Amino acid sequence: MLEEFKQIIGSGEKEGLDREWLKSVEVRRLLGISPGTLQNLRVNGTLPYRKVGGSMYYRREDIRKMMEGGNGKG
Repeated sequence: MLEEFKQIIGSGEKEGLDREWLKSVEVRRLLGISPGTLQNLRVNGTLPYRKVGGSMYYRREDIRKMMEGGNGKG
């Protein structure tokens, strides 16, 4: 699974998604998940986020940790 994630992140960097903070739509595209799944990750605390105005932002490092199971919930 870690190798898959590295490939996904690598493709994200090619698409210009190498910023530290990503918007919800970018995270959904990167992970191949639905809006509801991303909401569940927020609600249950699996994926930390910051709300700025009306937009949610996610740190790339938090996404990596979640995929590696580093927070104990993934």
